[in-house]
Amino acid sequence: MFLNRSLLPNVRYIVCAWIICGSGLGISAEDHPSQSKPKIQPYPDAAVWTDAAKASMEWDGFEFVGEFVQDDRAMQVTPSEGRFYVSIYDGGFPGTGWNGKPIVHEWLDREGIESRVAGWQKVDRSAAVVGKKPPADAILLFDGSNTEAWQNGKIEDGVLKAGARTKDTFRDFRLYLEFMIPLKPEPPISHPHRGNSGVFAVGAYEVQISDNFGLDPDPRAWQDMDMLKPVNTWCGSIYGIREADWNVCLPPLSWQSMEIDFTAARFENGKKVTPAVISVTQNGVLLHDQVELPSGTGGGPAGPRPEVGEGPIYLQNHGNPNRFRNIWIVPRSPTDP
Repeated sequence: MFLNRSLLPNVRYIVCAWIICGSGLGISAEDHPSQSKPKIQPYPDAAVWTDAAKASMEWDGFEFVGEFVQDDRAMQVTPSEGRFYVSIYDGGFPGTGWNGKPIVHEWLDREGIESRVAGWQKVDRSAAVVGKKPPADAILLFDGSNTEAWQNGKIEDGVLKAGARTKDTFRDFRLYLEFMIPLKPEPPISHPHRGNSGVFAVGAYEVQISDNFGLDPDPRAWQDMDMLKPVNTWCGSIYGIREADWNVCLPPLSWQSMEIDFTAARFENGKKVTPAVISVTQNGVLLHDQVELPSGTGGGPAGPRPEVGEGPIYLQNHGNPNRFRNIWIVPRSPTDP
């Protein structure tokens, strides 16, 4: 069960003189101060890990990355540019206990983070949010044994690499999958290529996958640093259309889950008569509830992707070693409610 945002106190405008604070209350694009678009520097040679055991042996900061609890407080620690970014929540983690009070943020070096986590218990919530079994009427798309359901499907260490597309097309469905984001500790915390990927419904509507672990969507948390990508392009967002109600990302190299309930747009004589509708649940927390989609996702010179009434499931390869497993889909016939 997660906190109803409509019941939260109006805390997003509290000014904290001694901390950078945020509320995670679903900030819209209009809430962000107008400013020039920050330049995104490439990190072609950035260190990257896809295996936690290997990362722990090769990088001495790995032990501090993750989630911690102490009494009724929760803490998330993510690395960036040689330091560690800390977010401390009152009541629990976002979507599962956090009471909406301002988030405390700190930047700490290697010595500082070691002192900060002292007395806190490190926790791993991944096992509780993955492992959902397919129902009897599901089509099994990937169980680790083969890639028969996929074009360009490639298996590495029993999991599916990003860049695969289903051979079959779908219309209305419920899709479940599990994903792992790689660890890239060097780029800025909001850098889009820290695990950038996505899941595309019918090839036209992207639910974003990226490493936004521990980040606060409130603009007050970004007064002294660049937010390189807007919140509606963070993990769990309907890319460029709607930000997630919560940032419920787990740490990189943790298995996470995503469930998408999708109803395709309807067309008559080539004209859209009803929009596509989507609901998204990440790690057991509802992020989008029956959202009508005004267009396909995407941007840039090409504009949004064309809307279609049927298409494949696509796991985007955006130059990062993202991995997927336990993928199944339950198609719905057009007569289903």
